[in-house]
Amino acid sequence: MYARQYAVPERSFFLLGPRGTGKTTWLRQVLPDALWFDLLRTRTFLELTRQPDSFRQQVLARAKGSWVVVDEIQRLPILLNEVHALIAEYGHAWSFALSGSSARKLKRLDVNLLAGRAINRQFFPLTASELGYDFDPEHVLRFGLLPQIQADPDFALDSLDAYVTNYIREEIQQEALVRNLDSFSRFLEIAALMNGQIVNVAGISRDAAVARPTVQGYFAVLMDTLVGVRVPAWRKQARVKEVGAPKFYLFDPGVARALAGRLREPLEGVERGFLLETWILHELRAAMARLNTGGQIHYWRTPGGSEVDFVWTRADHAVGFEVKAATRWKKEYGVALKSLIAGGNLDAGFGVYTGAEELKDGPLRILPLKRFFVELTEGRLLR
Repeated sequence: MYARQYAVPERSFFLLGPRGTGKTTWLRQVLPDALWFDLLRTRTFLELTRQPDSFRQQVLARAKGSWVVVDEIQRLPILLNEVHALIAEYGHAWSFALSGSSARKLKRLDVNLLAGRAINRQFFPLTASELGYDFDPEHVLRFGLLPQIQADPDFALDSLDAYVTNYIREEIQQEALVRNLDSFSRFLEIAALMNGQIVNVAGISRDAAVARPTVQGYFAVLMDTLVGVRVPAWRKQARVKEVGAPKFYLFDPGVARALAGRLREPLEGVERGFLLETWILHELRAAMARLNTGGQIHYWRTPGGSEVDFVWTRADHAVGFEVKAATRWKKEYGVALKSLIAGGNLDAGFGVYTGAEELKDGPLRILPLKRFFVELTEGRLLR
C-alpha cells in the first residue's frame, strides 16, 4: 500500500481525478468514519435516484462535525442540490468529500457546483516520491503509474487491457458521452498514437474517418473525463513567431500505450521520448497541485523546430524544462532553453534526462530523473 501525499482539506471539497488513480482507496483510509454514498453501487444509485431526499435525511441523522463522502458524484449530480441546501441551512455542520472521474456531465447539465462552498482538489496516479523514489524507469514508461499496476506488476498487461475496456464501457458508453462508439474508438487509438504531439485535427479526422467537429468534440470528452491533458503554446517572444496549436498528452504512460494498442510491443526511440514527457508532465501537474504553486504549463516551439518541452509560468515568472530520453546529455539539447534565458524570457532552465550524473550546460542545470523528482517534490524547481 502506498502512502499518498494528500492532506484532507478542513472544509468540503471536490476530489477529481481519472479512474483508477486511487481516490476511493485514499478517502476510505483518511475518512474511515464518514457516511458513505458509493454511486457505483447499483442499489445506492437507484435508491437515491428515486428518492434524493433520503440523502438529506441520512446526513441529518449523523452527528454534526461528521464527514460525508459521495463517490462518483457525476453519476447523480442532482445530489449537489441537496449538499448545497444543507450547507446553506446549517453552514459547515457537516463536511462533504465529493469525488468524481468526470467533469463532463456536471458541465453539460450546468448543475449546481456549490458556488464556492467546496474547494477543488485534483488526484493523480502515483508520483515518484509516493513510490519512495524506488522505481524502474523502463517499467514506468511501459506500464505507467496507476496504483494497481505498481502494486501488482506481474499483471500489468491484463490490468491495462481491463482499464481501457472499462473506460470505454463505463465512462463513455454507459454515460452516453458519444453517439458513435466505433468512431470514438478509432479516434481514441489514433489520438493515443499522437500522444505528446501538436494536435492536428485535420490529420486525425482523415485517419479516423471522422468529421473535424466530431474530432474536436472527442478531444473535449478526453479532457472532461480527465484522461487527456491539453498543453497550450507559450507566446512570450514577440520577435519570434511561435507555433500556436496545443499539444495533447494522455495522463499516464501506460494508459497511453494501452489505448494505442502498443502494450505488447517493445519501446521505440521516438515513443520513449514522448512517454518520458508524459511522465514528467504528470509529475509537474501533481507537484503544482500538492504545493499549490498556481501557474500554468505550456510548451514553446517555432516553425523552424526550436522547442522547449515545458514552460511553467506564473505572472511574469517562467521556468523551462527540456526532457530527453537519453543517457548522455548533448549540448544541442539545451539550445532553445539557453536562447530563451539569454533573451530574458526565462528565469531558469532545467534539462531532465535518463543519465546518472547532474551536469551543467551553461546556465542550465541538467538533472537525472531521481534528482529532478526530489527537487520538484521539495518545491525547489517551481518557484
